[in-house]
Amino acid sequence: MEELSGKTIERAIELFLSDKGSQGIDSDVLKKYDRELMRFRQFMEKRSKLFPREIALDDLTEFRAGWLHLYPSSTTRSKVQERLRAFLRYCYESQLVDRVPKLSPIKVDEPPTLPLTNKQYTKLLQVIRDEFTDDKATRAHALVRLMRFSGLAIRDAVTLEREEMKWDNEAKLHRVVTNRQKTGTHVSVPIPQDVAAEVIVAMKLNENPKYAFWNTGTGKPQTAVTNWQHDLRQIFRTAGMEDGHPHQLRDTFAVGLLEQGVPLEEVSKLLGHESIKTTERFYAKWAKARQDRLDSLVVATWVTPEHGAKAGH
Repeated sequence: MEELSGKTIERAIELFLSDKGSQGIDSDVLKKYDRELMRFRQFMEKRSKLFPREIALDDLTEFRAGWLHLYPSSTTRSKVQERLRAFLRYCYESQLVDRVPKLSPIKVDEPPTLPLTNKQYTKLLQVIRDEFTDDKATRAHALVRLMRFSGLAIRDAVTLEREEMKWDNEAKLHRVVTNRQKTGTHVSVPIPQDVAAEVIVAMKLNENPKYAFWNTGTGKPQTAVTNWQHDLRQIFRTAGMEDGHPHQLRDTFAVGLLEQGVPLEEVSKLLGHESIKTTERFYAKWAKARQDRLDSLVVATWVTPEHGAKAGH
């Protein structure tokens, strides 16, 4: 059976997954794409629709209606929709569809994680030496500071390869240069020299010659990530933040940039988001606060003799 494009939905999914795999996306994330797109293909086959050009908005709407049972978490449903949208964009860019049907956004009802205050962050660093022995404390301290000043998610930080922390001879500083495992998106972030020095010391304590924080470098990356998540949550609890989460370090990095006036588009790039819409969803509140401050600065410049005289009329 042939259609104008010559490619079925099944074949388009195969090509999309191959493309994602070539971007260096983590195998666990790739499996999620595979699982969710397989469900979509089976759903479309039941409707006797086999080609990408046959995908319509009503198909996507009905397909999404079944997610409430599969994915009770609204956050998970939102991520599943992002993956489906990524596949549809791939089809559009490959000229397999004329347009991408637009699904309405999914309202996420889980409370987002929040950035740390300076006091909370300082306390977090202080308690590390109380929780762990010397070498482990040194490595944990370096990991926390790396995540805070690079914006790396915990999975990317834990599996960071030594060679991905590079010396930029032109800028005379260290930078983290890697691809996000979740999305495959390239990121390059400069980090303070004292943070880089601390990470280099931690590397020397790590037993694996390839990774900075993954001690064994064997088995599944998720195991190493889970172990570090447990350690970091223990630090949060000791610091008096019972519900503290490692992702707050990434939030602190992002919000700190926004508060200093860095455009949302640039923050999105530094975070390695596939789309600025993702950045807006998580950080719109702080982007607005930044704009309010910028507005205030602009308004303050209006207080001049000229405007003052006009105000007196």
